[in-house]
Amino acid sequence: MSGTASGATRQEQERSRVTRQKLMTAAIEVLAEQGWAGATTGAIAERAGVSRGACQHHFPTRTALVAAAVEHVSHQQVEELAQRAKSLPQSRRRVEPLLNLLYDIYAGPLFTAATHLWVAAVADAELKALLLPLETHVGREVHRLTVELLGLEEREREVRDAVRATLDLLRGLALANLLNDDTARRRKVLAHWARTLEAQLTPAPRDP
Repeated sequence: MSGTASGATRQEQERSRVTRQKLMTAAIEVLAEQGWAGATTGAIAERAGVSRGACQHHFPTRTALVAAAVEHVSHQQVEELAQRAKSLPQSRRRVEPLLNLLYDIYAGPLFTAATHLWVAAVADAELKALLLPLETHVGREVHRLTVELLGLEEREREVRDAVRATLDLLRGLALANLLNDDTARRRKVLAHWARTLEAQLTPAPRDP
């Protein structure tokens, strides 16, 4: 392949990547704002600034598009969590700020979009089949990272149960926040739970 042809191929691949990125970003935005019913292929394509034909070229169905969008943004959020956690205190005092960081991630637009998808998936077998393995994978990644950031030993059942309870609490608070923004009260709930975790869990031993 000549240098010119190779350069053209790279340009085409980059255009394709950018278009997919625009479509996935638009899918999350439209889902969060308008729900599953309003997140049509046409609405997503219009938000992304691409034609409907281009949208269907990259994602043949709406279900494939939104599933890819949720997966992509979920991985971005896990990476963001890991990066932002680097600035937390390196002590047991990191528990409460870490919980607040996790809550901020959960309470974002992705959670709103995902909530619409979960509800729609109850009656949509195709959507449910795509979401279940994705939800399982992302859930495991967030669980693993939370254990790591707390400096705990996951082999202990008490630790696993406590982290699961923490993530369930965060999801519940984020869900309640969809209807009523009561952030101040929820911060107090997280502060109380942080004290509970600090008293209950023993950090994993560090290497000398």
